[in-house]
This record gives sequence, structure tokens and C-alpha cells, in this order.
Amino acid sequence: MPFDRLELRSEHGCFGGVQRFYRHASHTIGLPMQFALFLPPQALAGERVPVLTYLAGLTCTEETFTMKAGAQRLAAELGLALLMPDTSPRGAGVIGEDQHWDFGVGAGFYVDATHAPWSGHWRMESYLLDELLPGVADTFALDGARAGLFGHSMGGHGALTLALRHPGRFASVSAFAPICAPSHCPWGHKAFTGYFGQDESLWAAHDASALMATQTAAPYPGGILIDQGLADKFLAEQLHPERFEAACEAAGQPLTLRRHAGYDHGYYFIASFVDDHLRHHARTLGAA
Repeated sequence: MPFDRLELRSEHGCFGGVQRFYRHASHTIGLPMQFALFLPPQALAGERVPVLTYLAGLTCTEETFTMKAGAQRLAAELGLALLMPDTSPRGAGVIGEDQHWDFGVGAGFYVDATHAPWSGHWRMESYLLDELLPGVADTFALDGARAGLFGHSMGGHGALTLALRHPGRFASVSAFAPICAPSHCPWGHKAFTGYFGQDESLWAAHDASALMATQTAAPYPGGILIDQGLADKFLAEQLHPERFEAACEAAGQPLTLRRHAGYDHGYYFIASFVDDHLRHHARTLGAA
């Protein structure tokens, strides 16, 4: 499916490939959306390479991981295209949309809101699955059948839940410091109440630990990788990796949950372990 009014904002040579930033008119969101795309040298030479999508966390944009994680060097070596979408609609004009750093603008939680006024534009799940990913694969001749998904914090929540909610769409999944049980943390309560309303029975469909608890067989037999810093100030109150760990054990889902002393929630942590995540995905996606 071709993009509507795709605009190249900037382009930068990078490790033999090219880092680009785009804007397009989204029919799903009803507003312009932006994304970043790294094409490795193999893609520029005409090879249909796998695409690995990264979902960023609260307050971030398509630029955050692109500029801070240092992922392009190894992605170029492995032959992985990297797709970095924005974290929410912007400029919708919803009253209060930019009053909170953890809800509204920059905090789409990768869900389709069902509660007014957010349901009009906050449709990040449908945007990603039905518009952005197919559009990128078609427009840039990438191998959409070989797709991986990873993310950080709110984006880690997005990666885990979208991978579990859409079996077969992603071959591999991983996360950095994900919000593993949003039904049981302040960030999740705030977002889910706003986007879905007060009926908490609707929340489990967007909670990675609850979704994993419903599995009768391992959805990702090749394993899920999660890295978590033990100096992360959000660990105890917001993230709850132990809940996801227990759900994986009960479902027979192989999980590598690595806990790292001295690492916090930021991009120094992500940059320290991003190569391991790229290799984790490359093994499943059949990259170099």
C-alpha cells in the first residue's frame, strides 16, 4: 500500500547505508506522522532485507533511538533495515493532549483508544500494523515477511503486546526495560483509563503478562530477550518484569531476562546492549 504524500525530510549516509527521516499523511491517524528508516547497504544494492521495528518510550520521537542507540553500525553489517516510528499523534488539538509527559502526546502506548476524545486519532496499533509496516515494506522493497519487533519502556510494552496480539506478524521480539504489567502500575492505570475507560476488564488485552498467561504453547519458541537495569528508578513501581517472567514460565515460553547491576532506564543502558538485541533478531530473521 503506497504512502499518501510521503515527504523525505532528511537523508544521511551511515555505515554504507542511509539514514532517512520521513513525514506522510496517515489515513489511520488522520494527521501527518513521522518515522525514521535506516536502509543497510544490502538494501541499497537491491536485496530484500528483513525489517526490525523499534518502538520508543514515553516522551520520545522517531529521532530518539535513531540518534542515541548507535544501532546502525551492526544493522549495516547484519543487513537489517531499522524502522523507528513516532510515539503518538501530534497536533490533534485534543484538550489536554500535551499537559502530561506520560499520557497523550508522546505517550500513545501503541494501542487503539476506544474512549473519547482519544479514539479519534490515538490509533497507534492500527497505524503500525495496517499502514506503516506494510507501507514501508512495499515502498522500500523490504521483506515484510521477515519482521522483528523491539522497544524500550512504553515501547517495550508495545513490542511484547503487539507481538502477542498478532501471532505470525513478527518472527522475533525483544525489549529493554519494558512495562510488563501495565494493569498493575501507575503509568498503565493512567493510560488505560484515559484510552479505554474505567472498565478494567478491557485492559488485559493490552497487558503483556496477562496475554502471556493465556498462552497454551510458546508463541516464540526461539525465545524472547529482555534486558533490565537494576539501577532503574522505575523498576519496582512501573515495570514488573517478574510478572512477565512468571507468565512465560507457566506458558513454557523461553525467556532470557538479563538483570544488569548499575544500569538505569536511559539510552546509555540501551546502547550498551543493543548489539545483543540486533543479533537476537538477526538469528531468527535470517539476516547475515
